[in-house]
Amino acid sequence: MTLRWIQPLKLAGVIEDVLDIFNPTVKMSIVYNTNGHVKNGFEFMPSAVTSPPKVELMEADIRKLYTLVMTDPDAPNPSDPTGREYLQWIMADMPGTKSNSFGRQVVSYESPRPMIGIHRYVFVLFEQKRGGRTEAPPSRYHFNTRDFAESNGLGLPVAAIYFNAQRETAARRR
Repeated sequence: MTLRWIQPLKLAGVIEDVLDIFNPTVKMSIVYNTNGHVKNGFEFMPSAVTSPPKVELMEADIRKLYTLVMTDPDAPNPSDPTGREYLQWIMADMPGTKSNSFGRQVVSYESPRPMIGIHRYVFVLFEQKRGGRTEAPPSRYHFNTRDFAESNGLGLPVAAIYFNAQRETAARRR
């Protein structure tokens, strides 16, 4: 299972820009309304991802809680990502048996708004350690997923997936 799930993340540079290599142990399903499932490398129009997605955890430990982070490692411009990473969303205390509707929103969802180029939007799932409480970072700008995981005692991810989005022109919206 590892290579099949990790390879697209490596090819897209998610592993390196956002994450270190890890062993996926949980399956995660992310769905934006009726617009379909998020799959690595798929493109979504910004107008299709304005509301938080439904996140479901499969094969997760029912006795544990999880934290989900969503970032844009390509802010403000993929050619010059001086704002890397921009934090889009954090959900914590998600039980291994339910969806994110049962979690605690730590940082509110901000819909993707890429202005220049094609941006990757990365969802990273961490297993929370016992007794820990996931805290909000001081800013959305220059967020660092690795540092966040370390400061909250989360360790390596247990799942990750990303999608692409780019600015919608008037012609593309039709």
